[in-house]
Amino acid sequence: MTLPGGLRALAARAYGWMPERLASQLLPGRLRYDPPATPLAQSAGGNGIRLLVAPVNFAGQGHAWARAVERNIAGSQAVSMAYRFPDLGFGFPVDVGIPPSAYALSKSWHRRQMAAIEAGFSHVLVEAGRAPAGAPYRQSLAGQLTTLREAGVRTAYLAHGTDVRVPSLHAVTHPDSPFRSGDHSALERQARSNIAIIQELGMPAFISTPDLLEFLPDAVWLPVVVDPNRWATDRPVLARRRPIVVHAPSSGPMKGSDAIDPVMVALDREGLIEYRRVRGVTSADMPDLYRGADIVLEQFRIGGYGVAACEAMAAGRVVIGHVAPEVRELASEAARMAVPIVESTAASLERVVRRVVRERDQFAALAATGPSFVRALHDGAASADALRAFLAT
Repeated sequence: MTLPGGLRALAARAYGWMPERLASQLLPGRLRYDPPATPLAQSAGGNGIRLLVAPVNFAGQGHAWARAVERNIAGSQAVSMAYRFPDLGFGFPVDVGIPPSAYALSKSWHRRQMAAIEAGFSHVLVEAGRAPAGAPYRQSLAGQLTTLREAGVRTAYLAHGTDVRVPSLHAVTHPDSPFRSGDHSALERQARSNIAIIQELGMPAFISTPDLLEFLPDAVWLPVVVDPNRWATDRPVLARRRPIVVHAPSSGPMKGSDAIDPVMVALDREGLIEYRRVRGVTSADMPDLYRGADIVLEQFRIGGYGVAACEAMAAGRVVIGHVAPEVRELASEAARMAVPIVESTAASLERVVRRVVRERDQFAALAATGPSFVRALHDGAASADALRAFLAT
Protein backbone atom coordinates (compact mmCIF):
# COMPACT_ATOMS: atom_id res chain seq x y z
CA MET A 1 0.00 0.00 0.00
CA THR A 2 1.24 3.49 -0.86
CA LEU A 3 0.00 6.95 0.00
CA PRO A 4 -3.20 8.20 -1.65
CA GLY A 5 -2.36 10.25 -4.74
CA GLY A 6 -3.46 13.64 -3.39
CA LEU A 7 -1.72 13.20 -0.05
CA ARG A 8 1.39 11.94 -1.75
CA ALA A 9 1.56 15.01 -4.02
CA LEU A 10 1.02 17.35 -1.07
CA ALA A 11 3.63 15.59 1.02
CA ALA A 12 6.09 15.62 -1.87
CA ARG A 13 5.79 19.40 -2.11
CA ALA A 14 6.29 19.74 1.64
CA TYR A 15 9.42 17.61 1.42
CA GLY A 16 10.81 20.10 -1.07
CA TRP A 17 11.06 22.96 1.42
CA MET A 18 11.40 21.48 4.91
CA PRO A 19 13.77 18.96 6.51
CA GLU A 20 12.61 15.40 5.97
CA ARG A 21 12.70 14.54 9.66
CA LEU A 22 10.24 17.36 10.37
CA ALA A 23 8.07 16.67 7.31
CA SER A 24 7.81 12.99 8.19
CA GLN A 25 6.44 13.83 11.64
CA LEU A 26 3.79 16.14 10.18
CA LEU A 27 2.20 13.28 8.27
CA PRO A 28 -1.15 12.04 9.65
CA GLY A 29 -1.06 9.32 12.32
CA ARG A 30 0.10 5.97 11.02
CA LEU A 31 1.86 7.58 8.04
CA ARG A 32 4.55 9.07 10.27
CA TYR A 33 7.96 7.48 10.21
CA ASP A 34 11.45 8.14 11.55
CA PRO A 35 13.88 8.57 8.62
CA PRO A 36 17.04 7.35 10.41
CA ALA A 37 15.16 4.34 11.81
CA THR A 38 13.68 3.22 8.49
CA PRO A 39 15.26 -0.20 7.83
CA LEU A 40 17.30 -1.14 4.80
CA ALA A 41 17.33 -4.37 2.85
CA GLN A 42 20.92 -5.52 3.24
CA SER A 43 22.83 -8.72 2.61
CA ALA A 44 25.45 -10.29 4.85
CA GLY A 45 28.03 -9.76 2.11
CA GLY A 46 30.33 -12.30 0.52
CA ASN A 47 31.04 -13.38 -3.03
CA GLY A 48 28.22 -15.84 -3.65
CA ILE A 49 24.66 -15.31 -4.83
CA ARG A 50 23.06 -12.46 -2.88
CA LEU A 51 19.47 -12.02 -4.05
CA LEU A 52 17.00 -9.26 -3.19
CA VAL A 53 13.29 -9.82 -3.92
CA ALA A 54 11.40 -6.52 -3.64
CA PRO A 55 9.27 -4.56 -2.98
CA VAL A 56 5.71 -6.01 -2.69
CA ASN A 57 5.71 -9.58 -1.28
CA PHE A 58 2.16 -10.20 -2.50
CA ALA A 59 0.65 -13.17 -0.60
CA GLY A 60 4.05 -13.64 1.06
CA GLN A 61 5.55 -14.86 -2.21
CA GLY A 62 8.64 -12.64 -2.20
CA HIS A 63 9.60 -14.15 1.13
CA ALA A 64 8.71 -17.68 -0.04
CA TRP A 65 10.86 -17.36 -3.17
CA ALA A 66 13.76 -16.04 -1.09
CA ARG A 67 13.59 -19.03 1.24
CA ALA A 68 13.25 -21.42 -1.72
CA VAL A 69 16.48 -20.07 -3.19
CA GLU A 70 18.34 -20.48 0.08
CA ARG A 71 17.03 -24.02 0.58
CA ASN A 72 17.80 -25.25 -2.90
CA ILE A 73 20.83 -23.31 -4.19
CA ALA A 74 23.98 -23.92 -2.16
CA GLY A 75 25.81 -20.89 -0.80
CA SER A 76 23.04 -18.44 -1.63
CA GLN A 77 21.63 -15.61 0.45
CA ALA A 78 18.23 -14.08 -0.23
CA VAL A 79 16.35 -11.17 1.33
CA SER A 80 12.70 -10.22 0.86
CA MET A 81 11.60 -6.61 1.25
CA ALA A 82 8.19 -4.95 1.03
CA TYR A 83 6.52 -1.66 1.83
CA ARG A 84 3.54 -2.21 4.07
CA PHE A 85 1.57 -1.09 7.08
CA PRO A 86 2.28 -3.78 9.71
CA ASP A 87 -1.42 -4.14 10.55
CA LEU A 88 -2.37 -4.56 6.88
CA GLY A 89 0.15 -7.23 5.96
CA PHE A 90 -2.34 -10.03 6.73
CA GLY A 91 0.47 -11.75 8.63
CA PHE A 92 2.64 -12.59 5.62
CA PRO A 93 6.30 -12.91 6.65
CA VAL A 94 8.91 -10.63 5.11
CA ASP A 95 12.55 -10.04 6.00
CA VAL A 96 12.40 -6.23 5.82
CA GLY A 97 9.21 -4.17 6.09
CA ILE A 98 9.30 -0.52 5.01
CA PRO A 99 6.68 2.05 6.08
CA PRO A 100 4.76 2.94 2.90
CA SER A 101 5.22 6.66 3.50
CA ALA A 102 8.99 6.24 3.74
CA TYR A 103 8.97 4.15 0.58
CA ALA A 104 6.96 6.82 -1.24
CA LEU A 105 8.59 9.98 0.09
CA SER A 106 11.95 9.51 1.78
CA LYS A 107 14.90 10.89 -0.16
CA SER A 108 17.36 9.78 2.51
CA TRP A 109 16.02 6.22 2.56
CA HIS A 110 16.08 6.06 -1.23
CA ARG A 111 19.76 7.03 -1.32
CA ARG A 112 20.73 4.65 1.47
CA GLN A 113 18.72 1.79 -0.02
CA MET A 114 20.25 2.22 -3.47
CA ALA A 115 23.73 2.21 -1.92
CA ALA A 116 22.90 -0.90 0.12
CA ILE A 117 21.65 -2.76 -2.95
CA GLU A 118 24.66 -1.78 -5.04
CA ALA A 119 27.10 -2.80 -2.30
CA GLY A 120 25.36 -5.88 -0.93
CA PHE A 121 23.46 -7.74 -3.65
CA SER A 122 24.49 -9.57 -6.79
CA HIS A 123 20.93 -10.00 -8.13
CA VAL A 124 17.59 -8.23 -7.76
CA LEU A 125 14.13 -9.52 -8.66
CA VAL A 126 11.96 -6.43 -9.08
CA GLU A 127 8.34 -7.29 -8.32
CA ALA A 128 5.24 -6.01 -10.09
CA GLY A 129 6.78 -2.97 -11.74
CA ARG A 130 7.52 -1.27 -8.41
CA ALA A 131 10.89 0.40 -7.90
CA PRO A 132 13.06 -1.49 -5.39
CA ALA A 133 14.39 1.62 -3.66
CA GLY A 134 11.35 3.86 -3.44
CA ALA A 135 8.45 5.23 -5.41
CA PRO A 136 9.18 6.18 -9.02
CA TYR A 137 8.69 9.91 -8.50
CA ARG A 138 12.15 9.94 -6.86
CA GLN A 139 13.78 7.96 -9.65
CA SER A 140 11.90 6.02 -12.29
CA LEU A 141 11.83 2.24 -12.23
CA ALA A 142 13.85 2.20 -15.44
CA GLY A 143 16.28 4.67 -13.89
CA GLN A 144 16.82 2.55 -10.80
CA LEU A 145 17.28 -0.60 -12.86
CA THR A 146 19.79 1.15 -15.13
CA THR A 147 21.73 2.48 -12.15
CA LEU A 148 21.88 -0.97 -10.55
CA ARG A 149 22.96 -2.64 -13.77
CA GLU A 150 25.72 -0.07 -14.25
CA ALA A 151 26.88 -0.93 -10.72
CA GLY A 152 27.15 -4.59 -11.71
CA VAL A 153 23.92 -5.82 -10.09
CA ARG A 154 22.01 -8.28 -12.27
CA THR A 155 18.32 -7.40 -12.45
CA ALA A 156 15.20 -9.22 -13.59
CA TYR A 157 11.52 -8.33 -13.72
CA LEU A 158 9.01 -10.47 -11.79
CA ALA A 159 5.42 -10.04 -12.97
CA HIS A 160 2.57 -10.77 -10.56
CA GLY A 161 -0.51 -10.05 -12.70
CA THR A 162 -2.12 -6.70 -13.38
CA ASP A 163 1.30 -5.10 -13.75
CA VAL A 164 1.66 -6.78 -17.19
CA ARG A 165 -1.82 -8.12 -17.96
CA VAL A 166 -2.99 -5.83 -20.78
CA PRO A 167 -6.76 -5.37 -20.31
CA SER A 168 -7.59 -4.77 -23.97
CA LEU A 169 -5.79 -7.96 -25.03
CA HIS A 170 -7.20 -10.06 -22.20
CA ALA A 171 -10.73 -8.94 -23.05
CA VAL A 172 -10.31 -10.24 -26.60
CA THR A 173 -8.98 -13.68 -25.69
CA HIS A 174 -11.03 -14.47 -22.56
CA PRO A 175 -14.86 -14.51 -22.81
CA ASP A 176 -15.30 -13.94 -19.06
CA SER A 177 -12.54 -11.36 -18.76
CA PRO A 178 -13.14 -8.75 -16.04
CA PHE A 179 -11.93 -6.14 -18.54
CA ARG A 180 -14.85 -6.45 -20.96
CA SER A 181 -16.67 -3.58 -19.30
CA GLY A 182 -15.65 -0.48 -17.41
CA ASP A 183 -12.70 1.87 -17.74
CA HIS A 184 -9.36 0.09 -17.40
CA SER A 185 -7.21 2.75 -19.03
CA ALA A 186 -4.96 3.15 -15.98
CA LEU A 187 -4.23 -0.58 -15.88
CA GLU A 188 -3.70 -0.55 -19.66
CA ARG A 189 -1.09 2.21 -19.40
CA GLN A 190 0.61 0.52 -16.46
CA ALA A 191 0.88 -2.87 -18.14
CA ARG A 192 2.09 -1.49 -21.46
CA SER A 193 4.63 0.73 -19.70
CA ASN A 194 6.06 -2.17 -17.70
CA ILE A 195 6.28 -4.40 -20.78
CA ALA A 196 8.05 -1.58 -22.62
CA ILE A 197 10.61 -1.26 -19.79
CA ILE A 198 11.35 -4.98 -19.95
CA GLN A 199 11.80 -4.83 -23.71
CA GLU A 200 13.82 -1.61 -23.76
CA LEU A 201 16.24 -2.79 -21.08
CA GLY A 202 16.42 -6.29 -22.51
CA MET A 203 16.11 -7.73 -19.03
CA PRO A 204 15.08 -11.27 -18.06
CA ALA A 205 11.45 -11.60 -17.04
CA PHE A 206 9.69 -14.05 -14.74
CA ILE A 207 5.97 -14.60 -14.25
CA SER A 208 4.29 -15.90 -11.10
CA THR A 209 1.42 -17.58 -12.97
CA PRO A 210 1.62 -19.18 -16.43
CA ASP A 211 -1.37 -17.31 -17.85
CA LEU A 212 0.91 -14.23 -18.03
CA LEU A 213 2.85 -15.84 -20.90
CA GLU A 214 0.12 -14.34 -23.06
CA PHE A 215 1.68 -10.93 -22.41
CA LEU A 216 5.32 -11.89 -21.83
CA PRO A 217 5.86 -14.86 -24.15
CA ASP A 218 9.62 -14.99 -23.51
CA ALA A 219 9.28 -14.98 -19.71
CA VAL A 220 10.17 -17.88 -17.41
CA TRP A 221 7.46 -19.26 -15.16
CA LEU A 222 8.43 -18.90 -11.48
CA PRO A 223 5.89 -21.09 -9.68
CA VAL A 224 4.33 -19.71 -6.52
CA VAL A 225 5.44 -21.44 -3.32
CA VAL A 226 3.45 -22.90 -0.45
CA ASP A 227 4.59 -25.08 2.44
CA PRO A 228 2.75 -28.39 1.97
CA ASN A 229 3.16 -29.34 5.62
CA ARG A 230 1.45 -26.15 6.81
CA TRP A 231 -1.75 -27.07 4.95
CA ALA A 232 -1.75 -30.83 5.37
CA THR A 233 -4.72 -32.41 7.14
CA ASP A 234 -6.31 -35.79 7.58
CA ARG A 235 -9.82 -34.35 7.72
CA PRO A 236 -12.10 -36.09 5.21
CA VAL A 237 -13.48 -34.24 2.24
CA LEU A 238 -17.11 -34.35 1.02
CA ALA A 239 -18.16 -36.44 4.03
CA ARG A 240 -20.81 -33.98 5.27
CA ARG A 241 -24.40 -34.09 4.08
CA ARG A 242 -24.04 -30.41 3.13
CA PRO A 243 -20.48 -29.81 1.90
CA ILE A 244 -18.90 -26.54 3.03
CA VAL A 245 -17.96 -24.33 0.09
CA VAL A 246 -15.45 -21.53 0.74
CA HIS A 247 -14.58 -18.53 -1.44
CA ALA A 248 -11.93 -16.15 -0.09
CA PRO A 249 -10.86 -13.96 -3.03
CA SER A 250 -7.97 -11.53 -2.83
CA SER A 251 -9.82 -9.40 -5.38
CA GLY A 252 -13.52 -10.03 -5.94
CA PRO A 253 -13.76 -8.33 -9.37
CA MET A 254 -10.71 -10.18 -10.72
CA LYS A 255 -11.86 -13.54 -9.34
CA GLY A 256 -15.44 -13.25 -10.58
CA SER A 257 -17.04 -13.17 -7.14
CA ASP A 258 -19.92 -11.03 -8.37
CA ALA A 259 -20.94 -13.76 -10.81
CA ILE A 260 -20.61 -16.76 -8.49
CA ASP A 261 -21.91 -15.38 -5.18
CA PRO A 262 -25.60 -15.42 -6.22
CA VAL A 263 -25.28 -18.99 -7.50
CA MET A 264 -23.70 -20.23 -4.28
CA VAL A 265 -26.16 -18.36 -2.08
CA ALA A 266 -29.04 -20.00 -3.97
CA LEU A 267 -27.52 -23.46 -3.52
CA ASP A 268 -27.04 -22.72 0.16
CA ARG A 269 -30.68 -21.73 0.56
CA GLU A 270 -31.69 -24.89 -1.27
CA GLY A 271 -29.79 -26.89 1.35
CA LEU A 272 -27.37 -28.51 -1.08
CA ILE A 273 -24.25 -26.83 0.35
CA GLU A 274 -23.16 -24.44 3.08
CA TYR A 275 -21.58 -21.38 1.47
CA ARG A 276 -18.97 -19.29 3.26
CA ARG A 277 -17.87 -16.07 1.57
CA VAL A 278 -14.76 -14.95 3.45
CA ARG A 279 -13.10 -11.54 3.66
CA GLY A 280 -10.08 -10.17 5.52
CA VAL A 281 -8.78 -13.47 6.90
CA THR A 282 -5.18 -13.34 8.12
CA SER A 283 -2.53 -15.67 6.77
CA ALA A 284 -2.38 -17.46 10.13
CA ASP A 285 -6.10 -18.34 9.95
CA MET A 286 -6.19 -19.56 6.35
CA PRO A 287 -5.01 -23.16 6.99
CA ASP A 288 -7.88 -23.84 9.41
CA LEU A 289 -10.31 -22.19 6.99
CA TYR A 290 -9.33 -24.49 4.14
CA ARG A 291 -8.97 -27.60 6.30
CA GLY A 292 -12.54 -27.04 7.43
CA ALA A 293 -13.86 -26.78 3.87
CA ASP A 294 -14.86 -29.41 1.37
CA ILE A 295 -14.81 -27.25 -1.76
CA VAL A 296 -12.75 -24.12 -2.42
CA LEU A 297 -13.73 -21.78 -5.24
CA GLU A 298 -10.73 -20.04 -6.80
CA GLN A 299 -11.11 -17.68 -9.80
CA PHE A 300 -13.42 -17.66 -12.81
CA ARG A 301 -12.26 -14.75 -14.98
CA ILE A 302 -8.49 -14.70 -15.47
CA GLY A 303 -7.68 -18.20 -16.71
CA GLY A 304 -4.85 -19.15 -14.34
CA TYR A 305 -4.43 -20.35 -10.80
CA GLY A 306 -2.51 -18.84 -7.92
CA VAL A 307 -1.52 -19.11 -4.29
CA ALA A 308 -5.03 -19.71 -2.93
CA ALA A 309 -5.59 -22.66 -5.24
CA CYS A 310 -2.24 -24.17 -4.27
CA GLU A 311 -3.03 -23.81 -0.57
CA ALA A 312 -6.40 -25.49 -1.02
CA MET A 313 -4.86 -28.29 -3.09
CA ALA A 314 -2.19 -28.80 -0.41
CA ALA A 315 -5.03 -29.24 2.09
CA GLY A 316 -6.58 -31.90 -0.13
CA ARG A 317 -9.74 -29.93 -0.84
CA VAL A 318 -11.81 -29.98 -4.02
CA VAL A 319 -10.73 -26.85 -5.90
CA ILE A 320 -12.98 -25.41 -8.60
CA GLY A 321 -11.98 -22.63 -10.99
CA HIS A 322 -11.35 -21.63 -14.58
CA VAL A 323 -7.94 -22.71 -15.85
CA ALA A 324 -7.29 -21.98 -19.51
CA PRO A 325 -6.34 -25.06 -21.57
CA GLU A 326 -2.81 -23.82 -22.31
CA VAL A 327 -2.20 -23.11 -18.62
CA ARG A 328 -3.50 -26.53 -17.61
CA GLU A 329 -1.32 -28.21 -20.23
CA LEU A 330 1.84 -26.35 -19.18
CA ALA A 331 1.33 -27.00 -15.46
CA SER A 332 0.44 -30.66 -16.02
CA GLU A 333 3.58 -31.17 -18.07
CA ALA A 334 5.76 -29.45 -15.46
CA ALA A 335 4.27 -31.46 -12.57
CA ARG A 336 4.02 -34.69 -14.59
CA MET A 337 0.48 -35.12 -13.40
CA ALA A 338 -2.90 -33.56 -14.09
CA VAL A 339 -3.77 -30.28 -12.42
CA PRO A 340 -6.37 -31.27 -9.79
CA ILE A 341 -8.56 -28.20 -10.30
CA VAL A 342 -12.11 -28.93 -11.43
CA GLU A 343 -12.79 -26.82 -14.50
CA SER A 344 -15.71 -24.39 -14.37
CA THR A 345 -16.75 -21.01 -15.63
CA ALA A 346 -19.10 -18.80 -13.67
CA ALA A 347 -21.91 -19.84 -16.01
CA SER A 348 -21.33 -23.57 -15.47
CA LEU A 349 -20.60 -23.40 -11.73
CA GLU A 350 -24.03 -24.50 -10.52
CA ARG A 351 -23.93 -27.59 -12.72
CA VAL A 352 -20.36 -28.39 -11.65
CA VAL A 353 -21.07 -28.05 -7.93
CA ARG A 354 -24.16 -30.24 -8.23
CA ARG A 355 -22.05 -32.88 -9.96
CA VAL A 356 -19.34 -32.72 -7.27
CA VAL A 357 -21.95 -33.21 -4.55
CA ARG A 358 -23.57 -36.04 -6.49
CA GLU A 359 -20.35 -37.86 -7.45
CA ARG A 360 -18.48 -37.45 -4.18
CA ASP A 361 -16.15 -40.43 -4.39
CA GLN A 362 -14.78 -39.39 -7.77
CA PHE A 363 -14.04 -35.83 -6.71
CA ALA A 364 -12.69 -36.81 -3.29
CA ALA A 365 -10.19 -39.01 -5.12
CA LEU A 366 -9.21 -36.07 -7.33
CA ALA A 367 -8.79 -33.81 -4.29
CA ALA A 368 -6.51 -36.41 -2.71
CA THR A 369 -3.98 -35.80 -5.50
CA GLY A 370 -3.72 -32.13 -4.59
CA PRO A 371 -0.91 -32.46 -2.02
CA SER A 372 1.19 -34.47 -4.49
CA PHE A 373 0.69 -31.85 -7.19
CA VAL A 374 1.78 -29.07 -4.82
CA ARG A 375 4.86 -31.01 -3.72
CA ALA A 376 5.78 -31.64 -7.35
CA LEU A 377 5.54 -28.03 -8.49
CA HIS A 378 4.93 -25.56 -5.68
CA ASP A 379 7.08 -26.50 -2.67
CA GLY A 380 9.93 -24.20 -3.79
CA ALA A 381 12.26 -26.64 -5.53
CA ALA A 382 10.82 -25.94 -9.01
CA SER A 383 10.89 -22.22 -8.26
CA ALA A 384 14.59 -22.32 -7.37
CA ASP A 385 15.23 -24.27 -10.58
CA ALA A 386 13.42 -21.57 -12.56
CA LEU A 387 15.76 -18.93 -11.10
CA ARG A 388 18.93 -20.98 -11.36
CA ALA A 389 20.06 -19.78 -14.80
CA PHE A 390 19.48 -16.12 -13.93
CA LEU A 391 21.33 -16.45 -10.64
CA ALA A 392 24.23 -18.18 -12.37
CA THR A 393 24.97 -15.10 -14.51
